[in-house]
Amino acid sequence: MQRVIISMQNYVLGEAVEQMLIRGGDFHVTVAENPEQVIKLCVNLAANALLMEVTGYTPYKLEERLKLRAEVKRQNPLCKIVLLVDEHAEKEAADKVRQAKKDGLIDQFIYGSTSASYLVAIMDAL
Repeated sequence: MQRVIISMQNYVLGEAVEQMLIRGGDFHVTVAENPEQVIKLCVNLAANALLMEVTGYTPYKLEERLKLRAEVKRQNPLCKIVLLVDEHAEKEAADKVRQAKKDGLIDQFIYGSTSASYLVAIMDAL
């Protein structure tokens, strides 16, 4: 069973992704209520993956997410980092997220237009 931490700007979206993962695969999912909880949850639960939404708003901007990523990797080097971005509403952020993947800073990225079943498959394949 993979242990996944989810950090989304919209808590309802986080809970929806949680339910998709639970129904579609073998996941233990915890939704962080705010970004300040992310590092503690990843370390305390020995997370296999961290799924974070990137938006144009603080504290969900890519730069802030990459800071969380660095600290999570420092304390839990095996945790995979996956970023979710709405490629239509956040075009600039989507370009930066794609570049972060090319630069090896993250393990995977997912666009908001991705189907639920594909998101589950990507997370399962990490």
